[in-house]
Amino acid sequence: MATRRARWHHLVVFLAPAVIIYSLFLTWPLIDSLRASFYDQQVSTANGVTTTTQTFVGLDNFARLLNDPNSTNYDERFLNAFGNTIKFFIIFMLVQNPVALLLATLLTSRNLRGASIYRTILFTPTTLSIVIIGWIWTLMLNPLWGVINNIFKTVGLGSLIPKEGWLGSPDLALTVVALVGVWQYVGLPMILFLSALLGIDGELIDAARVDGASPWNVFWNIKFPLILPTAGIVAVLTFVGNFSAFDNVYVMQGSQAGPDFRTDLLGTFFYRVTFGAAGQLPNQSMGTTIATMMFLIILTGVIIYLFGVQRRLVRD
Repeated sequence: MATRRARWHHLVVFLAPAVIIYSLFLTWPLIDSLRASFYDQQVSTANGVTTTTQTFVGLDNFARLLNDPNSTNYDERFLNAFGNTIKFFIIFMLVQNPVALLLATLLTSRNLRGASIYRTILFTPTTLSIVIIGWIWTLMLNPLWGVINNIFKTVGLGSLIPKEGWLGSPDLALTVVALVGVWQYVGLPMILFLSALLGIDGELIDAARVDGASPWNVFWNIKFPLILPTAGIVAVLTFVGNFSAFDNVYVMQGSQAGPDFRTDLLGTFFYRVTFGAAGQLPNQSMGTTIATMMFLIILTGVIIYLFGVQRRLVRD
């Protein structure tokens, strides 16, 4: 009994500070945001004194977000941002994660020398600030002196350069920003895949090679099935990261989004509505409603993964 009590004391001592800090700065603001989404907040100033009043409106904010009868067009802008976020997520899933798996597979090759050096080089962009990355790529993509345009012209693909510039094109801007994000963050899933591949028992691979299996058969029939749980974790992390993404688009595209905000993600849409960026009037009530919708979308996706996918992967 004394040992159990001592263990509980240790758990309390070591976990309490982290739980308190997490609850104070993350859990409580989240709960308060959920509460605020059911209220209409109005700010008024009289005699130099600013007062804020809240009126309970129930689900009216959510109804307005999905079907806005006013000129603010919250519904159209929300659906636009939601569609852009899905596109952003698909690009990461179809480009970043397969590339990360390919790089991890190459880095575990027995014939590769200097794997640790390549690993460090590939992971380095992930450690850099998105502000620095966004600024560098914005210069490289500049329509006047950007090196990307010069490369396209040198290889005879100058006709593919959009007239509005890579970041000014309403059709290509979001894709370009997503690919920059893929380049920067490919190191994270690469490390996860690399750890999973290194954890595979080498005797299984050696036995398959002795039986005459080709490298592709070894990967597809042995390695890939064994790292499926890791692939599922990478997929859900990609989902959560992209449906809460903000910095990539705002740093590279925030000032060029245009009046219709065709490159908005849910994160940037939330910012513009809440703080009134780009000439829009601030509306904190709708901002918290958008944040709540983002939370519900992410929560739904994670629950579907945990109960519909992860169980099967672990069971298999």
